[in-house]
Amino acid sequence: MSMPTEETMFRAVAERDEAYDHSFLYGVVTTGIFCRPSCRSRQAKPENLRFFPDEQAALRAGFRPCKRCRPIEPGAELECLIEIARHIDTNAEQRLTLADLAGRFKLSPSHLQRRFKDAFGVSPKNYQDAVRMRRFKTILRQGEDVTGAVYAAGFGSPSRLYGEAARAVGMTPGAYRAGGRGERIAYACCESSLGPLLLAATDRGVCCVRFGDSEAELRDQLRQEFPNAELVASTAAGRPELDAWVAAINQHIAGGAPLPELPLDMRGTAFQVMVWRFLLGVREGEVLSYSELAQRLGRPRAVRAVASACGANRIGLLIPCHRVLRSDGGLGGYRWGVARKRALLEIERKRRRERS
Repeated sequence: MSMPTEETMFRAVAERDEAYDHSFLYGVVTTGIFCRPSCRSRQAKPENLRFFPDEQAALRAGFRPCKRCRPIEPGAELECLIEIARHIDTNAEQRLTLADLAGRFKLSPSHLQRRFKDAFGVSPKNYQDAVRMRRFKTILRQGEDVTGAVYAAGFGSPSRLYGEAARAVGMTPGAYRAGGRGERIAYACCESSLGPLLLAATDRGVCCVRFGDSEAELRDQLRQEFPNAELVASTAAGRPELDAWVAAINQHIAGGAPLPELPLDMRGTAFQVMVWRFLLGVREGEVLSYSELAQRLGRPRAVRAVASACGANRIGLLIPCHRVLRSDGGLGGYRWGVARKRALLEIERKRRRERS
């Protein structure tokens, strides 16, 4: 399924054009809700909109269907699951166990776990973590410091955000060495103003965003990163949202459009994932040094390990390791070249100047 151009979609939402109701859906980052283009709810700012080809793509990205325009027509079970998701969203700061949720909605824990994951692509616990992370990033954008945002988002302590979450997501060295064995990874390429760009994703989210000198080189590098995975072009994988994601990233690079917030499948050790999760909270247009990053993680002596984690980041742009500089203000290294790092920082500084 192909979506209209971004310009057309923005216009359709602004005009509440019913003609596009079956062409795409849009999500609002600040509310976590997705709607039909014709929805009569209060219109969001264009920079807070994210576009999806269908309801499954929106659900996998952590958005909930609007109660007003009802972008999906659920059956009784899906309606129940949506209510559970809404309950998690409203009470994300609380401790919500699987047993508590199952009892509240009169389901068995195993059935709830299985059906919720079938519908949303993640477990109830991971869904709650995603809601908290979205709140964390929103609070940071509003000017709160990192520590305050951690508690306001419901994590309870910095270790909950950077420690336990990283241990739950980070791969063991053995799993890392498996090289994607048994997995299906879809990819899409495009030409950007910074050269050829490749984006690859699993069922869990984006696992690779990288620049290169040619599409052939990018495909070879993807094979080296995941030597035991099945690699397929996005259309063959049945994931049409990949093309939309690539287009959104390309528009960010070319014209300073908002960077899309996409589901991520981070592949690394627990320490690497801890570093990458922290970087997700660094606001656009801001920078920090490797030593400052190590300090904020509570690992002041791990400067080299932090720099190594930045260098190991496969998901360029979306995990913004380009915002980390040397202590003297120099650019330092960048996996895809210092010239690209400089260009990305300038794009973000320009956007921030325009907003102020």
